[in-house]
Amino acid sequence: MGRITARRPVVRITLGEQPRRRGDVLAVEEPLEIRVAGEPLAVTMRTPGADVELAAGFLVSEGVVADGAQFLGAIHCGGPGTGGAENTYNVLDVTLAPGVRLPESALSRNFYTTSSCGVCGKASIDAVETVSAYDVAADETTVAAASLARLPELLRAGQAVFEKTGGLHAAALFDATTGEMLVLREDVGRHNAVDKVVGWAVLNDRLPLGGTVLQVSGRASFELVQKAVMAGIPILSAVSAPSSLAVELAAASGLTLAGFVRGQSMNVYAGAERITVEP
Repeated sequence: MGRITARRPVVRITLGEQPRRRGDVLAVEEPLEIRVAGEPLAVTMRTPGADVELAAGFLVSEGVVADGAQFLGAIHCGGPGTGGAENTYNVLDVTLAPGVRLPESALSRNFYTTSSCGVCGKASIDAVETVSAYDVAADETTVAAASLARLPELLRAGQAVFEKTGGLHAAALFDATTGEMLVLREDVGRHNAVDKVVGWAVLNDRLPLGGTVLQVSGRASFELVQKAVMAGIPILSAVSAPSSLAVELAAASGLTLAGFVRGQSMNVYAGAERITVEP
């Protein structure tokens, strides 16, 4: 797994038994500084891997990029204090297409977000409600409830690193009609996992992501709903609960939001008309 996992010694304590020293596999968490045209934009704590996808998805969420043609590429470069000579693989410089408006300085979040929150550094709620280039409400995609109920199991089966560490979130994109899994990504941050999925779509020139379902392994926060809307994803499914603000944004944007998708049941908080139920 390389830099994705690391082994560390732990003391295993079981009540009624003697403590035992053993090795444990942990998910790696490291900072990634995202730059655009050499200028720092943000720092996020992430699991190394698919960094270009992460940056591309992040820029979609921020309304900087709306399709694959606008994102020319990215390259790892030397970190702070190295004079640009030492490649730490924790600094990524993005190149946008000519004519794409560079991020404004007000967009920067003081260059830091945590692995649990992708919008915590925003100065105000107004700055969070980014306008999408795509009209999710106009997407006529439907999905069978039985198909939606199977997605968490398919997501869990594809979580190779979680199987080893138990410490990663995951997000996967499915074709709403066929149920085919298009891409799955894992990360210590749930918002990073979604950014990597959206970034995959950017690099493969598949935006907007109409006709798809985004399945996430945890709760459905405001930021995940926002990221889905910005990418043109019409349906978001989560194994846990949504927040009140997530439901409000989903309803206002025309996105279908399902939570507690477990076993044979689910709660649909917005856009229930897209989920078909057999008698």
